[in-house]
Amino acid sequence: MRIAVIGGGPGGLYFAALAKQLDPGHEITVWERNAADDTFGFGVVFSDETLGGIEHADPQIYQQMEREFARWDDIDVHFKGEVHTSGGHGFAALSRKRLLQILQARCYELGVEVFFQQDAPDVEQLAAEYELVIASDGLNSAVRRRYADSFKPTLEQRACKYMWLGTDKVFEAFKFYIKETPHGVMQVHGYPFDAKGSTFIVEMNEDVWRAAGFDEFAETEFRPGESDERSIAKVREIFADVLDGHEVMANNSKWLNFNTVRNENWRHDNIVILGDAAHTAHFSIGSGTKLAMEDALALAACLYEHNSVDAALEEYQTERKAVVLSTQRAAQASLEWFENLGQYVDQDPLQFAFNIMTRSRRVTYDNLKLRDPEFVERINTWFAKQQGAGADVTAPPMFQPYRIGELDLVNRIVVSPMDMYSAIDGVPNMFHYVHLGGKAVGGAGLVMTEMVCVSPEGRITPGCMGLWNDDQKDAFAKLTEFVHGWSNAKMGIQIGHSGRKGSTRKMWEGIDLPLDSDNWEVVGPSPLPYKPGINQVPRELTVEDLNAIKADFVEAARRADAASFDLVELHCAHGYLLSSFISPLTNQRTDEYGGSLENRLRFPLEVFAEMRAVLASHKPLTVRISATDWCDGGITGDDAVDIAKAFKAAGAAAIDVSTGQVTSAEKPAYGRSYQTPFADKIRNNVDIPTVAVGAISSYDDVNSILLAGRADLCALARVHLYDPSWTLHAAADQGYVGDGATWPDPWKGGSWKPQTGRNDGPKPRLELIRHGETATRHARWTPEVEAR
Repeated sequence: MRIAVIGGGPGGLYFAALAKQLDPGHEITVWERNAADDTFGFGVVFSDETLGGIEHADPQIYQQMEREFARWDDIDVHFKGEVHTSGGHGFAALSRKRLLQILQARCYELGVEVFFQQDAPDVEQLAAEYELVIASDGLNSAVRRRYADSFKPTLEQRACKYMWLGTDKVFEAFKFYIKETPHGVMQVHGYPFDAKGSTFIVEMNEDVWRAAGFDEFAETEFRPGESDERSIAKVREIFADVLDGHEVMANNSKWLNFNTVRNENWRHDNIVILGDAAHTAHFSIGSGTKLAMEDALALAACLYEHNSVDAALEEYQTERKAVVLSTQRAAQASLEWFENLGQYVDQDPLQFAFNIMTRSRRVTYDNLKLRDPEFVERINTWFAKQQGAGADVTAPPMFQPYRIGELDLVNRIVVSPMDMYSAIDGVPNMFHYVHLGGKAVGGAGLVMTEMVCVSPEGRITPGCMGLWNDDQKDAFAKLTEFVHGWSNAKMGIQIGHSGRKGSTRKMWEGIDLPLDSDNWEVVGPSPLPYKPGINQVPRELTVEDLNAIKADFVEAARRADAASFDLVELHCAHGYLLSSFISPLTNQRTDEYGGSLENRLRFPLEVFAEMRAVLASHKPLTVRISATDWCDGGITGDDAVDIAKAFKAAGAAAIDVSTGQVTSAEKPAYGRSYQTPFADKIRNNVDIPTVAVGAISSYDDVNSILLAGRADLCALARVHLYDPSWTLHAAADQGYVGDGATWPDPWKGGSWKPQTGRNDGPKPRLELIRHGETATRHARWTPEVEAR
């Protein structure tokens, strides 16, 4: 094959070397517009996993790289005058310039033709003359722009400013320096790359950047390759204590906003993109060079394994895109964490260190426990002691008790409200007793009902539960009596009104579709249907209507109190009536209940206040909100902070933080624990307890969220449908026995895992001396020692 490579960075060169090695018959030509010794940036860092792939793909390249590596295992977090270290992470880094030299030499040795300081011929010409064209032309890829209709790129500019610098101070480990300044919080990401220098990335939120006066320098017109020396001088001054007299090195160093690049497709006919042209991932979780070299390895392998370019490119895109999307989700979580760094400055330094370690959700509580059990033991002990004297420091975080208002919970697990659509005339029945009672006996600290509706017209479906009459109240009283008699769980009820999303079929009959017959009138703040052309147009509520509905909520609260529920939650989420008042997408009123957020909150707050007035004073009243509408023009995370502040002022004991389901046009960013950042934002900006919910699916996730201070309780739904005794089983899996997970006496015989068939362990000892490391690795980069 004849293969053209546009761009002589690490991705393009590595692909050329690998493809030529696999088939010396290939004619491969690389064009690079910069000189051979030009490079932007300082160090490149690799994980052990990536290095394993490089070692097997081309041992010669790996051996050359290995001779240059700075290696270490520790991450140091410098915050509030303390340093907390986590080990066992496994890093290797080298100078970007040396990496390019190694790859260039390997290409020359294999017979790859490389042209420097020369633009590639027109891509159309290359596509006609070569069987394959590789576009490795970087973040601002001209090839991607040329064929944007095929690649369908999106570029998302983020809110932090950063500058890539170097220093002749040689760090011993990966360093996070968090610095509180009069302008706001700034951070340094630093790591060594050889015996003489380290990468030194300065980053801060754009508001902090402006407050510090850096924007004045950014208005300067810089020549190509010129650095922002005035900003660099100010960086030296601000971080003088970190630099400790060492120099700051610049290389085309200017303030940038990180751009996340995504492409729906990675190929156009016989043209394929890789590296930054195809994708970017924030530098806080790793190196773009690492991703580009992994792309190159996968593409070379796919070409080798397939007889046609078309089949090879299809497999390359399928294989690599899934990996990159996973990396980008982690990178997105990490960059958003740093964008919101200011909300964590009140955390204890040890908790902050755990928080920064787990920010991307890739590194978790269990993962850190494997890497550095001593570090996790320290944070566990700290967390337990926050619960007061006599706390069980051996208990996993999820089994620490929690007090919400005046209600004591034995653990941090909540069974999330889940609509079952199985009531008759709003009355709960034996199904609900088994469904909810089973979850309580299964160990959860708090079990929530599904949304219980305040009137027949306030139901979502004919199968929804209600609390508008005493028959319903008496049926609920039997449920709470069972839960209180047979478990340590507390029972909560969620009260709401369907609004414009009512009069629909049960979920399994067609979610959100209108009933075939016997539809009832739906209402809302404005005459806007949930799905135009499908759902009813709601009648716009009058002030008299609002007063009547408010009275329905109050009566439901009275009955909930009488039925001995321990906690009441007001449902202001998911596009139901109160939620639809809050969102500007669904509330277009011009009276005192519409317009500003303050006005849109007026009716939900009135309902809350009157419910609070009729509940027993010791009984907490919480609120579930949709913290974003996932739609342009709708509620945002910043709005959610203001909403939470308003409910806190009204007396809410906690905010149950969900998202979306307000408009059918939403585009949620689904993923593991994808709604937790909103609970995190509210908890750390409003100083109110939060409940995190949304694709939290493991006890590892729960422990990570709680220890990092992102939420106080975790609500899980689907895992409790899969396993009603999920909490008890999580205790057994973690070897926990204590008050946070009590097995009912009749079930204690099942409190350990049953044996499963053949057991091949333990194996006999056949070694006099054990090999392999058992303690945490805390290797640090000490080049003087390495040299000796």
